[in-house]
Amino acid sequence: MNNHKIGVLASGRGSNLQSVLDNIENKKMPVEVAIVISDKADAFALERAKKAGIAQVVILRKECSDKTDFENKIDAALREASVELVVLAGFMRILSSDFVAKWKHKIINIHPALLPSFTGLDAQGQALEYGVKVAGCTVHFVDEGMDTGPIILQKVVPVLDGDTHDMLADRILVQEHIALPEAIGLWAEDKIEVCGRKVYIKK
Repeated sequence: MNNHKIGVLASGRGSNLQSVLDNIENKKMPVEVAIVISDKADAFALERAKKAGIAQVVILRKECSDKTDFENKIDAALREASVELVVLAGFMRILSSDFVAKWKHKIINIHPALLPSFTGLDAQGQALEYGVKVAGCTVHFVDEGMDTGPIILQKVVPVLDGDTHDMLADRILVQEHIALPEAIGLWAEDKIEVCGRKVYIKK
């Protein structure tokens, strides 16, 4: 049986990409990372992909005529690599509704908060400022809104007295590295069913 092909979009260090690669290497899921695309030429995620023998593509927004051109180039690279699922792993660009429509229920994102709370940037800081007692991460399908798509799974961590931003972020990141490969594995095994806003996990 052929492995399912995924494409990863990343803008930074790519630690979540690495967690996926580690799970694949350990034969925990029938998935192949076919391509890693970044909007930053110096993103360390590209180095991780190179080390793993994965195709790397840099698409710089400033070198594109507009956002549509930028997204069309991403779309073309994904399709050329025969990608079936797009994984956003620290990709710091908001995708347009047109792009999302082309990949409906085929784009997932990892967000460092228990959605629908604390969408957008610095979710960990928002959680600390609000004074919540638990935080965590969410893997969700991407829709036209910001961090508003159907939730696949969530992982919870306690918020401890004396937590700094970095302490909480590090604790959440540990769970991100568990949650994202888990969600991809469920997808690869055809165990995810989307009904409106709800995601059901088949047994």
